[in-house]
Amino acid sequence: MPVANLPQTGPRAFLQRCLIDGVVLVCGAVVMALEIIGSRILAPYLGTSLAVWTALIGVVLAALSLGYFLGGRWADARPDTARLSLILFLAGLAVALTRLIQAPFLGMLQTAGLPLEIKAVLAALALFGPASVLLGMVTPYAVRLALADLERSGRTVGRLYALSTVGSIAGTFLAGFVLLAHFGSAQILLVLAAILVGLSMPMAAGRWHGVKLLLMAGFALGLILSLISRQADQRRGVVDLDTAYNRIRIAAGLESGSNRPVRLMSTGPRWFQSAVYLDDPGELAVPYTRFFRLHRHFKPGAERFLVIGGGGYTFPRDILGQSASARVEVVEIDPAFTELARRYFFLVPSPRLFVHHEDARLYLNREERRFEAIIADAFSSGYTIPFQLTTLEAARQMARLLTDDGVLLVNILSAFEGPRGRFFRAYLATLEAVFPRVLAFAVFDPRDRRRVQNIVIAALKNPAAPDMASDDPEIAAYLSHFWRHPVARDLPALTDDFAPVEAYSFGLDGETSGGGGAQG
Repeated sequence: MPVANLPQTGPRAFLQRCLIDGVVLVCGAVVMALEIIGSRILAPYLGTSLAVWTALIGVVLAALSLGYFLGGRWADARPDTARLSLILFLAGLAVALTRLIQAPFLGMLQTAGLPLEIKAVLAALALFGPASVLLGMVTPYAVRLALADLERSGRTVGRLYALSTVGSIAGTFLAGFVLLAHFGSAQILLVLAAILVGLSMPMAAGRWHGVKLLLMAGFALGLILSLISRQADQRRGVVDLDTAYNRIRIAAGLESGSNRPVRLMSTGPRWFQSAVYLDDPGELAVPYTRFFRLHRHFKPGAERFLVIGGGGYTFPRDILGQSASARVEVVEIDPAFTELARRYFFLVPSPRLFVHHEDARLYLNREERRFEAIIADAFSSGYTIPFQLTTLEAARQMARLLTDDGVLLVNILSAFEGPRGRFFRAYLATLEAVFPRVLAFAVFDPRDRRRVQNIVIAALKNPAAPDMASDDPEIAAYLSHFWRHPVARDLPALTDDFAPVEAYSFGLDGETSGGGGAQG
């Protein structure tokens, strides 16, 4: 069947082929940009765990496959540039629709009593499935339009699929390295929608151009209003920021029960990363961080600290405020946390505070200095510690960096027993394989074996039995939360080769309160 509206020779044919090549290139970029931005859209509601990424990647691949199939059938039935224009136009509308429905749909899905895996698949299907199907239709349709000579069909198909792949690579790097570091996901979606609608215009001369121009003007207005709204929120102390590593939200409110003014930082649904009292920034607002003061009991007079995970920097500030001679090294992978802590969480420069912006495992592998206390409080937005910090190999590096009487204090989220206690039991086995003494403290309820809560684990280099009493009422209160019950030894230690941290933590999203590191 001849191709409608597509000249075969001459300058116009050359320009038309260039336009088709450009469409394929740009659509390849949009697909990958949409997938990466999708992870940030889902993060505040579902987190960024392995389950979420698996669902997102799987749904996009399935949608693209369906698009390839439908695009090929459409192209054979009617190879017309007007139809390709319609596909691009609908893809732009689908991306814009994602922007419109994301908050209400995800808010509703977040409260549904479904496993995280099902929620993630449904979210990916609803928000990114339609656009991905339409974008998948572009390349096979473009191939059919460009096939003017069967003797050169292999070269034509190869060129277009290469351009699509190059576009995907460019979209991946652009979204991951540039766009998310400077713009919000809402603004990027509107720009992508406008690009797709704009591409549809030269593919169908004069068809619906007025409507398309009106839509593009609407996208531009939405982009401007979104930027204005974002700036107004920041002036009120409300922050919603995409960084290279996280989607970070900051807001102020009143603490439940006390009605004290508090500012919260979160990177995931329902849980918060850090908190600070606005009427007394020096007081620790998050209960589990107070348990880190157990370093005074297990290593009295400690002066050399390593803190893994800065977040709002509330505990590094506490160390410096409690000791005039303490020196604190903080390893925080995301520089945005440090900047936000300075702006919103009362972090001030100190000659005794040293910040390293890098992956903590790399720091542990490289560092040679020894510390008297290591405080580990690193979390992803999916309720889990990054797996590379939970393994035998990581524990050995931490033990290597501790003095002979040093203490490691780690915050985790887990139950003690049952399916939701699998991570605690596996991580306990890991630490016990390295440290001669390992103790666990239930931050909220030392009697509830199946409640998911913050558990602070103390791992001691000294094999001597520690004194579990203290004359300090504060420390004595923390020691009273010591977990004295037997723990099942049903899971092996975590290793770099096998550390199913997120699988052991599936189900934590079903809790009604808490934080990606802090339970409220």
